[in-house]
Amino acid sequence: MSDASVLVVDDEELYARAIGRELERRGVRCDLAFTCREALRRAERGRYQAILLDHRLPDDDGIRIIPILRARQPGAAVVMMTAYQTIPNAVEAIRRGAEDYVVKETSLQPIVDRVLEIRRRDELRGEARGEQSREGLLGRSGAMVRVLEEVRQLAASPETTVLITGETGTGKEVAARHLHALSRPAGSPFVAIDCLALPGTLAESLLFGHEKGAFTDAGETRAGAFEDARDGTVFLDEIGDMSDLQGKLLRVLEGRSFHRLGSSREQPLRARVVAATNQDLPELVRQGRFRRDLYERISVFPLQIPPLRERGDDVLLLANHFARFFADKLGRQLEPLGGPVIERLLGYDYPGNVRELRNIIERAVIVAEEGRIELRHLPQRLLSARSASGPREAMPADFVPGVDTLGSLEEKMIRQALQRAHNVRAEAARLLGISRYQLLRRLEKYNIQQDG
Repeated sequence: MSDASVLVVDDEELYARAIGRELERRGVRCDLAFTCREALRRAERGRYQAILLDHRLPDDDGIRIIPILRARQPGAAVVMMTAYQTIPNAVEAIRRGAEDYVVKETSLQPIVDRVLEIRRRDELRGEARGEQSREGLLGRSGAMVRVLEEVRQLAASPETTVLITGETGTGKEVAARHLHALSRPAGSPFVAIDCLALPGTLAESLLFGHEKGAFTDAGETRAGAFEDARDGTVFLDEIGDMSDLQGKLLRVLEGRSFHRLGSSREQPLRARVVAATNQDLPELVRQGRFRRDLYERISVFPLQIPPLRERGDDVLLLANHFARFFADKLGRQLEPLGGPVIERLLGYDYPGNVRELRNIIERAVIVAEEGRIELRHLPQRLLSARSASGPREAMPADFVPGVDTLGSLEEKMIRQALQRAHNVRAEAARLLGISRYQLLRRLEKYNIQQDG
C-alpha cells in the first residue's frame, strides 16, 4: 500500500509531474495517475489525504468518477483542477462530492497552497484509533475541524473538567472516548454513567462505592465509578438529570477526592471527569433545577458537538465509514455507494443525527443484495425527503457561463441564487446544488453580506 498522501490525476504528464515535484519539495509524498482507470486503481490500493483531479481525461470525465473516488477514499479531499472556466462544471463537481476546485494556471502555487491547507487541517483531526473510530468521530467540515482541534487542546490538560453539549445522537460519548484515547494512558478505564438511570438511594453508591454494611442490603464492599476509573475517565451522561447528588459531585470536583459510603478514608480523584447533556443547562440554572456553582465547575471547557445537518458533506464521509465497518463485520464485499443513494443521503436533515445515519447504513448493509446498497434499501423517510422538496430549479436564463472569470461567475451565481431564495441560505444552497456548509464558505470567500 502506498504511503503517499496526495494523488495527482492529470493526462498532461508534464503538468502532473511538475505538481508532484513541487509538492515533494514541500515534504508531501505524491502518486501520479494519467487516466481515470489508473486513478481508480490507485485509490483502491493507496491511502490519500487529498486527490487533485483533472476534469478532462482521455478515458472518462473526471467529474463522473468523483463519487467512486470518495467511496474508495472517504478520508480524502477531492479537489478538481480545471482549465475550463465554467461554473456549471464546478458546481456539478461539488455536487458529486468534490470539496473544492482550482483553476489550472501557469503558477502552481494556488494548487500547492490548497494541498498544504488540507494537510494542516487533517493534522488537527488527530484521529484516535480504537472504539471511538468505529463510532464515527470523523469530519472534514469546518464545524468538526474546530471540535477536533479543541479535543486536541484538551488532551494536553488531563485534569480539566469538560462539558460536552449537543443534540441527541450527535456523538457526545464518542467525543468523550476520543478525548480519553488522546489524553489518558493506554489501557486506562473509561467508565460511563447514565445520570438519568441512577436509581435514587443507590446513586451515591454507584458513583463513590460503599463499605460492607453502609446501608441496608450492602452485603459486601464495592468500588464506585470514580474508583473503578483509576487514572482514566468518568463520563457522566445526561448530567442535566442529576438531582440529589449535585452538591456531593461539586465537592468531589473541587477537592479532587472522594470516599466510599460508610468510610471516612479519602481517596484521590485521578480520573478526568467529562459530563454531557442535550439540555440547556443555563436555563436549568435559571429555573433552579441545576446548581450554578456545579455548572460553572463542569463547564471549565465546554465542547459543542454540531448536529449532522450542519456538517455538510461529512454525511458522505460517515456513510462510507459505517458501510465499510458493517460490511467487514458481516464479512461482505460491498460496492461503493452509487450516485442515487448519495443524493438521498445528502438530501436528508437527520433529526437523529449521526446515530440515525449509523442505523440507516447498518440496516442497508444487512438487507443489501449482491453487495450493493440501492435506493430500495433506504428507509422511506429518506426517499420522500428529496422528492418533497421538488426538483432543483434551473438557474436564471440570463446566466451565461464563460464570459467573466471563474470567480466572478461563481459570485454572480451565488448572488442570483440568494435573491431567488429571498436570502434563505438553505434554499439558495439547494438551488446551487451544493451543501449549506459549502455555500457559507463561498459567502465568506466573496464577502457577501446578506440577511437570513
